[in-house]
Amino acid sequence: MGARLFFTYSLSSSPSLLCLSLTVCAAQMPAEASDKRKSASAHGQNIPDAVPPPLPNPSTGSANPSASLHALWGYLHPALDHIVRAPTNNPAKAPAIDVSYHMGVHTAVYNYFTSQSDASSTPVGLAGFPTRFSVQSEKAKASGADLYEQLDRYYADVAREIFLGAPADDSTLIHYLVPCFNRYSAGAQSVSRLLNYVNRHYVKRAVDEDRGWLRLADVLDAVARTIREDDTREKVQKRLRERRTEELRKWGYREGDPPARTAQIEAFAEAASAPDRVVPLTSVAYRRFRLEVLDPLLAVPKLKASKGGKKKRPPPAIGDKPPLPRGRLARAVKELLESKGGDEEEKRRLAGELAIALRTVGIRVDHPLRKKLDSRRTLGNTEHTTGRRLSTLGPSGILGPATGRLQRAPTFP
Repeated sequence: MGARLFFTYSLSSSPSLLCLSLTVCAAQMPAEASDKRKSASAHGQNIPDAVPPPLPNPSTGSANPSASLHALWGYLHPALDHIVRAPTNNPAKAPAIDVSYHMGVHTAVYNYFTSQSDASSTPVGLAGFPTRFSVQSEKAKASGADLYEQLDRYYADVAREIFLGAPADDSTLIHYLVPCFNRYSAGAQSVSRLLNYVNRHYVKRAVDEDRGWLRLADVLDAVARTIREDDTREKVQKRLRERRTEELRKWGYREGDPPARTAQIEAFAEAASAPDRVVPLTSVAYRRFRLEVLDPLLAVPKLKASKGGKKKRPPPAIGDKPPLPRGRLARAVKELLESKGGDEEEKRRLAGELAIALRTVGIRVDHPLRKKLDSRRTLGNTEHTTGRRLSTLGPSGILGPATGRLQRAPTFP
């Protein structure tokens, strides 16, 4: 009896098993079910993918979800787990929550930020201490920062669970990572839309206060060397904008790019920033995926030192350069691309989607693995001219390598 396509829905389901179960379900789909789906498609019938039902609005009774961070997080957490962690057969689409729950989250977050703003307008000093040390002043100073940092920790936990659930076999690592990232990305985008008030109220203000991914101190030295005493304020600001454009060019920006593409490129730079930089919530999620999942997998193991204190190097192969140690992900990519047999179209798809993931989470353009995957995508686009659309990054989506299939593109507020 063949396996069936299924999903299990439970808030207590183990997140570390989520991505692996998605891959197993897809791999074990019986041939007869696939034939039925193809037959239905041929007759113009659409068979929807199984997804968890919308999560209903939990009852809070007389409690006020916006009374404190603890109360607000208790109200938000089930929604986040459902959107980001709930198992689903369609990793490109995050499970939904009920409309009333969606509106309740918006209201609770708005009221929470409003209450903090009200506290900041009437600071009262504690006895014997300056006003700046008052409880209200400290709360106002961190208006939004506590929720933002809590969300950052949440994404760190989810990404760490994905890393810990990775298979030990390099041959299946990419098959695990690609659907994991797609599911994680869909959830992160959905959460960003749900909590857009955090982006508008806290993130925007932090960027205006020079706490964003690119700060004045980062470019001041380079700009200062070109400033003259008679330069006006407008000329200095123009040089700062030019310096920012130079940073974006490192991520693929070209003069005249439309605003949507520019926003996507800036999101790559945001995801590549340090954890202390304030960036939009989607970039927070991608940055955590890089730090907790991809960076450890890309790390090159250190060579063991011999008794004499010198590091041992693997013996060189005959006629070849001495082999250098590789990270797990580099070994997995090498095995995927150089293995004989198997579905070549599937290999190209996995390699292409992995290249998109590396770029989205902020792996730099000059990284050897990114260069290797990007060059193969370019080569695949020039070789496959059989009517399929080429792989491009456009303002409305990302096309997979030589598949002609429109994939979900990162969207940013």
